[in-house]
Amino acid sequence: LGADLDLIDFDTATRVSGTKFYYLKNEAVILEMALVRYVLDILMKKGFTLFQTPDIARTEILEGIGFNPRGPESNIYTIEGEDTCLIGTAEITLGGYYSGTIIDKAKLPLKLAGVSHCFRREAGSAGQFSKGLYRVHQFTKVEMFAYTLPEESDATHEYLRSIEEEIFSGLGIPFRVVDTCTGDLGAPAYRKWDLEAWMPGRNGGEWGEVTSTSNCTDFQARRLNIKYKDEDGKNKYVHMLNGTAIACSRGIIAVMENFQRADGSIAIPNALIPYCGFSEIRR
Repeated sequence: LGADLDLIDFDTATRVSGTKFYYLKNEAVILEMALVRYVLDILMKKGFTLFQTPDIARTEILEGIGFNPRGPESNIYTIEGEDTCLIGTAEITLGGYYSGTIIDKAKLPLKLAGVSHCFRREAGSAGQFSKGLYRVHQFTKVEMFAYTLPEESDATHEYLRSIEEEIFSGLGIPFRVVDTCTGDLGAPAYRKWDLEAWMPGRNGGEWGEVTSTSNCTDFQARRLNIKYKDEDGKNKYVHMLNGTAIACSRGIIAVMENFQRADGSIAIPNALIPYCGFSEIRR
């Protein structure tokens, strides 16, 4: 569909950059920017502090967040000769923002939202869903991040999930929420929800993950030494949470596939029309 409407070019990207890269073209460029602005407006109204973060972070920050930047199975691109890596998510740069600091308790919870490029090696990924926009080496994402008191982290986790639901409900995209089983959790996460959008193009119609939100309790705070001073005068570890607001490549899939018309054109969701400046994409 993207190739037919001259929106996505995988072949040239493979020649220029390698497999799992892509060029967005024409209206798809505006659609990605519209998704970012739509999400940022929602988050700004909810009191999030907006960031455009660096795309590179020190190895010690990645390790503190819980990523393994080394080894053949690592999903991280390391920069040769430097103790830095390309970030796979703004969770890394937002989580590192207060590393080594003591936060004023009165300022908690802190709600941050970061726009960044995300780079992932996708080592070992294969199969039909590794093609196309679903699993790529580079994409744009808006990430939510929260620093909270320990007794407030469960409620904040519910809050982040509700925002993800609000974003996709506003787009008119069908979705379901999955409470991830403990066997599928990464080391940092105490609990994680995935939001899966309906994707008609997957095997004639399947659910595909588009966002997730994790409560990492004090796992990251201990490794990055992030604390707050309690009323008893003691410094205690904050709880840290993250959630995807929009991963643009998968958001574009969900919009294109759910709003495709019989004639091959794509209707733009009503929520995005003010940001796009057009209401449809057609040949």
